[in-house]
Amino acid sequence: MSIDNEHKEGAEVLFMGNEAIARGALEAGVRVAAGYPGTPSSEIIETLSRSAKEGSLYVEWSTNEKVAMEVAAAASFAGLRSMCVMKQNGVNVASDFLLHLTGSGTRGGMILVTCDDPGALSSVNEGESRHFARLMEIPLLEPADFQEAKEMTRWAFTLSEEIRNIVMVRSVTRMSHASGNVVLGPLPPAGGTAEFLCDGPISDPEQGPIISAPVAEKHRLQQDKVRKAVSLFEKSLFNTYTGPKKPELLVITSSACRLYTREAVSMLAAEDRVGILKLGTTWPIPPALVKRYLTATEKILIVEEVLPFLEDQVKILAAEQVRETGIKTFFGKNDGTLPTTGELNPDLVAEAIGRILGIEPKTIPAAYGEKLRMLAGLIPRREQTFCPGCPHRASYWAIREALQRDGRGGFVCGDIGCYAMACLFPAAGFYTCKTLHAMGSGIGLASGFGKLGSFGLEQPVIAVCGDSTFYHAAIPALINAIHQDANVIFIALDNSGTAMTGFQSHPGIDINAMGNASPMVDIAALCKAMGAPVVVEDPFALKETRETLNSLMEGGGGLKVLILKQSCALSPEKKGKKRYLMQVDELLCKGDACGCNRLCTRIFRCPGLLWDRNKGKAQIDEVICAGCGVCAGICPAEAIRCEEAPVS
Repeated sequence: MSIDNEHKEGAEVLFMGNEAIARGALEAGVRVAAGYPGTPSSEIIETLSRSAKEGSLYVEWSTNEKVAMEVAAAASFAGLRSMCVMKQNGVNVASDFLLHLTGSGTRGGMILVTCDDPGALSSVNEGESRHFARLMEIPLLEPADFQEAKEMTRWAFTLSEEIRNIVMVRSVTRMSHASGNVVLGPLPPAGGTAEFLCDGPISDPEQGPIISAPVAEKHRLQQDKVRKAVSLFEKSLFNTYTGPKKPELLVITSSACRLYTREAVSMLAAEDRVGILKLGTTWPIPPALVKRYLTATEKILIVEEVLPFLEDQVKILAAEQVRETGIKTFFGKNDGTLPTTGELNPDLVAEAIGRILGIEPKTIPAAYGEKLRMLAGLIPRREQTFCPGCPHRASYWAIREALQRDGRGGFVCGDIGCYAMACLFPAAGFYTCKTLHAMGSGIGLASGFGKLGSFGLEQPVIAVCGDSTFYHAAIPALINAIHQDANVIFIALDNSGTAMTGFQSHPGIDINAMGNASPMVDIAALCKAMGAPVVVEDPFALKETRETLNSLMEGGGGLKVLILKQSCALSPEKKGKKRYLMQVDELLCKGDACGCNRLCTRIFRCPGLLWDRNKGKAQIDEVICAGCGVCAGICPAEAIRCEEAPVS
């Protein structure tokens, strides 16, 4: 059920932060929403897609974040309210267009929702997006709770239309993926007619062409828009203060850090000593408002994630107004009071406030702490690994064996996706990948390595890339590698979906974000059209895959494409279904006496394989096993058997 029809105005519901953001967009009358899946942002587009038919929306998963922003901008230019959604890495991808869009301005309300990941809980970096607001000179809003996530998103569209420019709304993982109560507002009637007026003079923002020229004039106008936003921020209800009139310590904070700060102050019982200024409008900060609270105290702590973005702004403001506010002592990231990496939490904030005010934080009783440590030792160690039946484990096993048999020290350039774990974890790809950077960088780096033969590089160069990443960012680098005649084997790990973030559609699938039939763009056909030789294999066929890869390594120079095609074990078409019933023949399994070094449970390490210490034999966990049959191909004693599972 979609969130527009399931819940009515005035209802109080439990929403995930991303659902609250989606509801706020619906209440604002959004008509077009585009994004690229990336945790922690994916649920916003998914939620809106379920409301597409009832709410007269157009929703899409775009090929990448830059395209998503361009799709949303087109709707804005045609007078409709629109939004684009991405995680922090995506703003880097979209920034080229964003720089021009902020110069040209918008028409219908348009917002950029970016969901950052402090602590890199589901990312390969914790780079944050707030700095783009300052770089691009656009307003930045940050909700601090779930109700505010809805209200602020709705208001962001109004702000965008008031200043005629895009507005950035930033969430973080603990806001996007936590849940809280939200009181719903009214939904506007469906409607809105798109028309792009573009025949007026270049100076007409309503009917002229939408371009960023003349640059100096448009840049001046852009800064006027920011100044207008600041004047609105001074009166914004999203900026709040709680605490004494003359606090001993003023904490300035935003986003989920406001929740940490409130809990920390409560833990220290310091409500009568600490004031909390929560800013929802964080770039530019409202100077008069902040000055008023700076004047009331001498000590200021800035609590934020991850880098000192607010801290720098507040210090600049304090320096500019030192005659009125007096000299202050600042605490935060720059002086080491709070860490500049990772997530914050109430304990870290309480420790910082306690040090400043000389309050000793309460500690748990020693006996209780000892019991916790004892219980923690009983928790089974769980390593990060591929799921049972994951085709990536089979792919990397074949790649690893092929490289070992080749013997020239070949290596794999990795990419972003589930398969990126092969860079870090032995149970997920056997340390096969040796580089890991941005989406599409695997083939980009391989293109460079593949031209180093004239400098003595004789190692085979392999690049791996998932199917969604292929469409997102790999195609330009692949074209470059083909055109430059780089000696590279490009392996597309095609598991038929954006598996890492929840099986969102991409151009290689015949449905779109709204569940409608959509033309499929075939990876093999695309690569052949570029002039590359293409081979398709099933990674579960270990021997054939390995032999094909070794043949490609020995077959001369230039770029070659190997597509390893097998659906993800958790995909809707496979989930809960087994191709094979697996079992271990205990007469053939010799365990430690085999001489294989327990290849199945020590090295291959599928979670569906267990080691029975009492029997000294491997065994199958029938509950976890996905029935892919791959482990039968790795046992040198042929002790792992498979038989066709009955058709249910």
